[in-house]
Amino acid sequence: MTLSVNVFLTLDGVMQGPGGTDEDRSGGFERGGWLVPHSGPAMGQIVAGWFARADALLLGRSTYEMMQPYWEPAVDPDDAVAYALNNLTKYLVSSTLTDPTWNNTRLLTGDPLEAVAALRDHRGELQVHGSHQLARSLHDAGLVDEYRLLVFPVVVGAGKRLFETGSVPSGFQLLESETLDNGAVHLRLRPIPFTTAEIGPGSS
Repeated sequence: MTLSVNVFLTLDGVMQGPGGTDEDRSGGFERGGWLVPHSGPAMGQIVAGWFARADALLLGRSTYEMMQPYWEPAVDPDDAVAYALNNLTKYLVSSTLTDPTWNNTRLLTGDPLEAVAALRDHRGELQVHGSHQLARSLHDAGLVDEYRLLVFPVVVGAGKRLFETGSVPSGFQLLESETLDNGAVHLRLRPIPFTTAEIGPGSS
């Protein structure tokens, strides 16, 4: 099973609270809603395309609890995002939420990285959305096959970053890129081994 991480980012790499001022104030974050002034139809089409690829979802507790109240009542059958979130299997990584109520949620028990590695024996695509700590752990464990990023032309200066200090080094192969009219950039990246090289004498 292919594992993809699908995330909205600022230019300084922050993924926290893109959709609203009160979406995620943890750590004293006060710049939530930074995505909204830059949203538009093209962004919606890209995100719908992400979810259309999904066969199952993998979420951390905080993201799960933020998404459920908003998306559970959304029943429009033509909304690809709502359909995926309400009908696909959602694997939840949590040590504190023991009785999830959202339809088709399965709680992963034991070591989360071992549980995710076991899921990769299945077919299809397993998607992570948001879920900062989970995404970081999956990256460090080498379990991510593809990143799909929407990078927006804004700097917020603080907040949860996709790649924090101490992340395991990685290179990336660019699979696809697209610049939207609002200045956001859509990237598809495949992790590859990290390498370095020296600039030879006389190079400019």
